[in-house]
Amino acid sequence: MTGSARRRTGDSRYGDRVPLVAAAVCPHPPLLVPEVAGSAAPELNDLRAACDAAVRRLVATDPDVVVLLGTGPVTGPIRTPATGSLQPWGVDLDVPLVSGQPDRGAVLPLSLTIGAWLLSRHALQAPVTAVQVAADAGPAELAALADQVGAAGDRVAALVLGDGSACRGEKAPGYDDARALPYDQGVAAALADADLDALLDLDPVVSAELKAAGRAPWQVLAGAARAAGSPWRGELLHDSAPYGVAYFVASWERA
Repeated sequence: MTGSARRRTGDSRYGDRVPLVAAAVCPHPPLLVPEVAGSAAPELNDLRAACDAAVRRLVATDPDVVVLLGTGPVTGPIRTPATGSLQPWGVDLDVPLVSGQPDRGAVLPLSLTIGAWLLSRHALQAPVTAVQVAADAGPAELAALADQVGAAGDRVAALVLGDGSACRGEKAPGYDDARALPYDQGVAAALADADLDALLDLDPVVSAELKAAGRAPWQVLAGAARAAGSPWRGELLHDSAPYGVAYFVASWERA
């Protein structure tokens, strides 16, 4: 069935318009990029493959727009042209939001730089937009941003970038915290089940203490999914913490 045919059979709640139709959730460590990882690149082969699988599923839903969503210094859209750089991680590599764009333009934060890099590995025909959300964004900001994501097109697919806790062990960036494992287990279960309530209930204070960069983007996703209506089907494709930071990959589609 083509995208236009699916639009004609869309959710009656929105008439012919079906807002968010699919989402992929991926982490954003710079080491995902083999040039950054260097000799350690094979250590993340499974994670990289899971991200590719999630993005492949996203592209296969035939969206009319893909929204990249991740943490950044402020909350709001990033206008094109925009480019991210991996120079801070020792690699002279620029990652444009839109392949072939003529100018550097706005600067993408790390989360959206990795998201753009993941998209560049796939043959995507739909236009791409980028939205960043501040790590400390409150409920009103998150709800407004969820509405913006849902209003980005008739058939919106979201690639949501976010890491879990960074406190899984003494060598973790945030050192060891006994709360980290149960926190991450709760997030993994919520992503696997597309449990919107569980994601929306994540405590922003605890999330910040555990250095979980994905809290705000996950809650925007949950808000957009709720606004879109219909049950959601989730699948957890990857769950690991190789460097003391939790990495999740999930795929969501309307059930």
